[in-house]
Amino acid sequence: MLLQDFYKINSIQTENGQTIAAVTINKNHEVFKGHFPGNPVTPGVCIMQIVKDITSKVVEKSLFMESSSNVKFMEIINPEVTPDLEFILNIIEVEGVYKVKNVTKFNDTIALKLSMNLKVV
Repeated sequence: MLLQDFYKINSIQTENGQTIAAVTINKNHEVFKGHFPGNPVTPGVCIMQIVKDITSKVVEKSLFMESSSNVKFMEIINPEVTPDLEFILNIIEVEGVYKVKNVTKFNDTIALKLSMNLKVV
């Protein structure tokens, strides 16, 4: 985990090829002192890292991101207002590459949609 104490995975459930993870962002993390003081915004790259970390846990392998596409940040995630996130992942393995489609939500609001290809380290 590159983001020490940045987030906590509360639960991960996989059923019928879909994984749902409940995650809480640490609103007191150092990153928010610079991004942005008085108006914290969760960096998109950090959310992408969480998607990779969840996928690594699910497939029980150490992974790195080979590529991403269709990355759409749709809403700002303010950890003081909405620290609890839901990550919905569809993960398939094709010739050694884990193809992930993700939707990240808080409440009923979609914050991020992305596709990501991950390879074993």
